[in-house]
Amino acid sequence: MALLTSQAVKNEARQLGLPLVGITTAEPPPHVSAYENWLKQGRQASMEYLATERARTCRRDPRLILPECRSILILAARYPDPKIAKPDEKAGPTGRVAAYAWGRDYHLVFPQRLQALVAFIEGQVGGTVPNRWYTDTGPILERDLAQRAGLGWIGKNTCLINPKLGSYFLLAEILLGIDLEPDPPFTADHCGNCTRCIEACPTHCILPDRTLDARRCISYLTIENKGEIPSDLRTSMGNWAFGCDVCQMVCPWNRFSAIEYDASFAPYPDVPTPDLIADLRLTPEKFKQKFNGNPVMRARRGGYLRNTAVALGNSRSKAGIPALEGALQEDAPLVRQHAGWALEQIRKTR
Repeated sequence: MALLTSQAVKNEARQLGLPLVGITTAEPPPHVSAYENWLKQGRQASMEYLATERARTCRRDPRLILPECRSILILAARYPDPKIAKPDEKAGPTGRVAAYAWGRDYHLVFPQRLQALVAFIEGQVGGTVPNRWYTDTGPILERDLAQRAGLGWIGKNTCLINPKLGSYFLLAEILLGIDLEPDPPFTADHCGNCTRCIEACPTHCILPDRTLDARRCISYLTIENKGEIPSDLRTSMGNWAFGCDVCQMVCPWNRFSAIEYDASFAPYPDVPTPDLIADLRLTPEKFKQKFNGNPVMRARRGGYLRNTAVALGNSRSKAGIPALEGALQEDAPLVRQHAGWALEQIRKTR
């Protein structure tokens, strides 16, 4: 095989639209025990796929995923800063969607770039290189490995924070069966005594040990959760219709970070701050049309309408009553239940 330098790989990654790239070894990640303890506490909520024997075993050692693994690339692309979202002042009650989900789904954006980077590497070495790549889809502790690859530190809100880019970026990784010079790990903790994210979390899901309880997290409740939203948490969800950015928005490291973002994640029309009344009336066809290729599809129409109903109830806007009454006729019991709750919230408002 020809000589391939780490710098050449990084340069190509940046050319492919992956501006943040680090390299680490195939050794087991340093904080596997924290992950195991998190599972023991049941903090993964209904995401049982995180606790399967394969998921747990592979996270302990990347070489159980790719036996030939000798190096791991950790790559990232930046999405928009949520503070640029501006609701239409002429519209009715508006919701909020997490900024990573404003544009095209990153599961559709990353693969082509990762495949192109692997092709470049194989072209440079003149042969096939064992590889496996993921975009938040495999049993790997990506933030742990990203810290070891020098990309940043894991903040108190559990997000990976880069001192120049903040935390508004998405991660992907490539396991490679070749040796590349690893980057030094990021050992500094720049959170210091700051607890803004912990204090700002609407549902108090951020724990002191730099983990979070998914059972209380708005992102989990509005995306991965396929059942009802606990009634005692609904009023704390505010107008979040999909995901949540609160803990990142209050982080000082995002206040001064660069605002440029990957054009692939440019906002779809009326997604960052959706019209709650209009979206609660989305038919299956209109829902697919509006969110085609967008992460909101992960919640499916029933889950999104559930979220929209709760956000509309929290708005206390009487303008939302007709739409909520219409949602009581939905086939999905999940939507009817939350629409009923929302109507109660609005009608008891003086």
